[in-house]
Amino acid sequence: MSQIIHKQQTLRERLEILADAAKYDASCASSGTAKKNSLGGKGVGSTEGMGICHAYAPDGRCISLLKILLTNHCIFDCHYCVNRKSSNTRRAKFTPQEVADLTINFYKRNYIEGLFLSSGIIKSSNHTMEQLMETARILREEYDFRGYIHLKTIPEADPQLIEQAGLYADRVSINVELPTRAGLTKLAPDKDEAEIEGALAKTKTRILQAKDERKRFRHAPRFAPAGQSTQMIVGADDANDAAIVNRAAGLYGNFGLRRVYYSAFSPIPDASAVLPLKRPPLMREHRLYQSDWLIRFYGFGPNDVADATEKDGNLPLDIDPKLAWALKFRGQFPVDVNRASKEQLLRVPGLGTTAVGRILKARRYRRLRLEDVGRLIQSIAKVRPFLVAADWRPTQLTDRADLRAMLAPKQEQLELF
Repeated sequence: MSQIIHKQQTLRERLEILADAAKYDASCASSGTAKKNSLGGKGVGSTEGMGICHAYAPDGRCISLLKILLTNHCIFDCHYCVNRKSSNTRRAKFTPQEVADLTINFYKRNYIEGLFLSSGIIKSSNHTMEQLMETARILREEYDFRGYIHLKTIPEADPQLIEQAGLYADRVSINVELPTRAGLTKLAPDKDEAEIEGALAKTKTRILQAKDERKRFRHAPRFAPAGQSTQMIVGADDANDAAIVNRAAGLYGNFGLRRVYYSAFSPIPDASAVLPLKRPPLMREHRLYQSDWLIRFYGFGPNDVADATEKDGNLPLDIDPKLAWALKFRGQFPVDVNRASKEQLLRVPGLGTTAVGRILKARRYRRLRLEDVGRLIQSIAKVRPFLVAADWRPTQLTDRADLRAMLAPKQEQLELF
C-alpha cells in the first residue's frame, strides 16, 4: 500500500513532506569543516561562503542547508516524534539517487550550501544507515560534490557503516535525544543510552585516529573533519536547565563534541498522553545556548550555570545567565578594568570576548576611564555597576535591591495583529 502511495506522490509532494518532517532537527551549522572548492574546474560545490544563500525560519532556525529526511517511515515509537510508527502522519520516501539529484540541482541554483540528511528507521538500523551512506557516496564519488554534508547517523547501526559514512561526510551526529536516562527510557523505549554513548565514543576515537594519520601520512583519508555533534530535546521531560547543562558539559568532555544543540519540544498532532500539553518557551532554548556559550568561551563551569538558576533549577527567562550569576555573586564585583585578569573581565555582564580583548590591549598604553571603556564596547549601561575605572567607582550601585529591575530588558507590549 505504501509503495502505491509513493508512486502517486510527485517529487515535489515528497519534498514538502520530508523537508517539513526534518524541521525538528536543530543542528545545521556548517562551520569547522575543511575548506574545499571546485576552483580549477574540478568537482562541484564549495564549503566556503561565497555565493551561498542563507535563510531563516520564522522561529530563527537556520535553513541554509537542504535539510530533509530520506524517509519519515519509522519502526520506532518515540513518544515525542511526529514520525513514530503509531503517528497518523503522511509518509514519504526518497531513494539515495533522488536526494543526490535534488542536492546537486539546488546547489547549482545557489539555494543551499550543502546537505543535512537524517532519516526515520526503515526495515532495520543497518538498512537505513546503508541508504544514508549511499546518498553521500553518490554525491562524493559520482558527482564529485565538494560541498558540505552532514549525516545524522544511527547509533544502533553496524560501526563499519558509520565508519564509511564518516569518510564521505563533513560532520556526523548522533542524537542523545533526552537529557536523562529516565527521560529516554520513558519517552523513547526503543533507544538505549549506553548504545548511544558507545557510538559517540567510537566516533570520537575514529576522528582522533584520522587526525593522527593525517599528520603522518599526507594522503590519509579524512574522517568527519567537522567533528561530531548531538541534539537534546528540551521540555519533553521534567529535566531542569541545571541538569541539561550538566549533561551537555559531560558530553563535551567525554566525547569531544563540536556542538550540543537544543531543540525546544514542539507539541505534535495526536501526541502521546505522557507528553506535556504546552511547548516550553522558545526563550528557554535561547538561555541554554547562552549558558553553553559561557562554558565554551567564558570560563564558566556547569556548576556556575547551576548557581545562576532559580529555585526550580531553571534559568531565568527575563535576563541572561551571565547577569543572573553576577546578581547572585555581587561580592565579586566591581572589578577594576585596569587591573582585573582576563578571567575576571569575562565574568562582567555586558563584556563579550571581543570587548575584553580590546580592553586588555588598550590598557597597555593608558589607564582607562569609563568613557574609554564606553568606546570599546556596545553599551556602557549594563557594565557600569560591575566595573571600576580610573574616574569611576559604582558607590553602592552593586548592592542596590532594584539592580535587577534596572538591568533587565524592558518588556515590550505585544501587538494585537
